[in-house]
Amino acid sequence: METTRKHRVPEMEGFQARWYAKNRGTEAQLAQYRRQAAEVTAGWPEGAEVLEVAPGPGFFAVELAKRGYRVTGLDISHTMVEIARENGPGIDFRQGDITHAPFADESFDFLICQAAFKNFRQPVSALNEMHRVLRPGGYAVIHDLNHEATSADIDREVAGMHVGVVAGFTVRQTLGWLRRRAFTREQFETLAAESAFGGCSVTTDGIGLEVRLTR
Repeated sequence: METTRKHRVPEMEGFQARWYAKNRGTEAQLAQYRRQAAEVTAGWPEGAEVLEVAPGPGFFAVELAKRGYRVTGLDISHTMVEIARENGPGIDFRQGDITHAPFADESFDFLICQAAFKNFRQPVSALNEMHRVLRPGGYAVIHDLNHEATSADIDREVAGMHVGVVAGFTVRQTLGWLRRRAFTREQFETLAAESAFGGCSVTTDGIGLEVRLTR
């Protein structure tokens, strides 16, 4: 039976959600989303159906949609879904929990999850649902904090956000706090082995990890 992690992350609703969205919507951040969208979708067929889990304000989903993909977003936060719908009115953003995804089996070609997996209370159940909703041959890409990232790594990351001194301090503190919840490469490999995927490939990049899991 899967162990449920203690949920120490505050609910991302109301003012907190809108503060987060504002800091994620800077020009530097939007440029980063564009670069990431180009990198992640390399080799994807035209018109592929994509599920973004925990899209937050929806900025990355918008970049995916601009590249011609049919995008659906699933977020547990009611406020984030409202914000995402404002930012991407043509995208199907839904409120819900990935451990009980409201989609039929084999609904999507690809799945992306950024900066949220460390907050899932039942990580193996989340992976199993990701596996279920993917079509055979599809894969999931998870980007998240690396538990082994250093303070210097975090400083470099925040400097590249160009969010200003006060917000930069807050973001730095938040990342340092969230890092404590994050998984290591080895922990991700263990979770993937326990899930329906049976395994994964993990690469490190700055403060983050990229995990790929193939259906």
